[in-house]
Amino acid sequence: MDNKILAIDIGSSKICVAIAEIRNEEPKIIGFGTQKSQGIKKGTIVNIELASQAIRNALIDAKRMADAENITKAIVSISSSYTKSLDSSGVVSIANGGEITIKEISRALETALYNSTIPTECEVIHILPYKFKLDDQDFIEDPDGMTGSRLEVFTHIITAKKAILENLKKVVRLAGVEVENIVLSPYASSIATLLEDEKELGVACIDMGGSTCETMIYLGSSMRYNHFLGVGSQHITSDIAEAIHTSISAAEEIKIKYADPKYDENDEMNGKSLEVPSMGTTKKHHVSLAAIQKVVSMRVVETFNILSQAIKRSGLEDQIGTLVLTGGMSKMTNILKIAEVFFRIPIRIAKPIAIDSVLPEALQDESNATIIGLILYGMGKHTNYERDSQKNIRYKKCRNVHNLELSKNDEISHTDLRNLGGNFKKSEESVEKIDIIVAQNQKDDSKVLQFIKKIANKIF
Repeated sequence: MDNKILAIDIGSSKICVAIAEIRNEEPKIIGFGTQKSQGIKKGTIVNIELASQAIRNALIDAKRMADAENITKAIVSISSSYTKSLDSSGVVSIANGGEITIKEISRALETALYNSTIPTECEVIHILPYKFKLDDQDFIEDPDGMTGSRLEVFTHIITAKKAILENLKKVVRLAGVEVENIVLSPYASSIATLLEDEKELGVACIDMGGSTCETMIYLGSSMRYNHFLGVGSQHITSDIAEAIHTSISAAEEIKIKYADPKYDENDEMNGKSLEVPSMGTTKKHHVSLAAIQKVVSMRVVETFNILSQAIKRSGLEDQIGTLVLTGGMSKMTNILKIAEVFFRIPIRIAKPIAIDSVLPEALQDESNATIIGLILYGMGKHTNYERDSQKNIRYKKCRNVHNLELSKNDEISHTDLRNLGGNFKKSEESVEKIDIIVAQNQKDDSKVLQFIKKIANKIF
């Protein structure tokens, strides 16, 4: 049966809307719209009117392209900045040692929820089981169809305050559609980027966006941990603008064209300088390229340092076999070189899973991992079991169970698992000459050095 899925990714730097048509269990994106985020800071809605207008504009573009004006419900992402997570377990008895069905599994999930300590002002977004135990058998992957008398489930529960969820629903409603389901952003990104073998063996996925870095850890194909950091690529832009006294737009252009966090003081480019517009005037001034690269490097180093410490605090670091980076910030030149210093495991930069689309090149980008993941979630490509934001039990074999009665096209780069030091080796690749370089051996601006020292003091 043919049907359509509408997905809305409310990101910190852009709003994405995609409409997919499902035919024979295969999706095709038939509509797509994007707008710069407004009324949103670090993943948090700060202006309902501006945010709803940005969503409405992206929605109009997507509906016009898809010729799907009658679609009225959407799967919407929610940033980890809103959420709190906890683990809980639950046990149910099976009458007469009978067969385990989806009903018994659902009862176990509800028991785990009952046993948790969730504040009354919060609402559950996801209940995700990561381990089952049946009688004396531990580490049961899927108890469905098995026979036993005692079923125990261990779950990862994600919650958000009810008021925040109501504001999110209001923003979407003002844009012209209702919320069908709410999905955690890094969960959606992981669905679009992670391989099944990676999830089985243990993997951390970091979605590096404009103002946020959101981490998700999978073990045994189940989500075990998530973390939010309110730092992203826009902070690099701000750092550049402040350090060299130029506008945000000029700093963004410099970041895109020249930023390389693998700073090496011996690099041949360090004798070069750029001519940049001065803040608040029509004049221009010269800035050392080395100073810019050092500012970029320090921000990226600080970001990965915080992310690595968060993963260590999870207590799951030793069980992670791979690190996957996605999101717009992951496209930065040589960002893997920085990541390799902090993570001594194979690392890759992942684009979302390739699906048929009217705009294949535009959508096959690291920055679109979440929107692709929302489409795949709507198709049933979630974890094996879960209780979703609408209190429905989702199960891969049947997409979802409503109102249940309860009593590879990646850009892959791996480390070579050698002992990585804290110093970055000079790349052997040739460096393309920059057209707008106008001077060499320019003296460092003392204010730039002061700014670098300020960042260094924060890090060290």
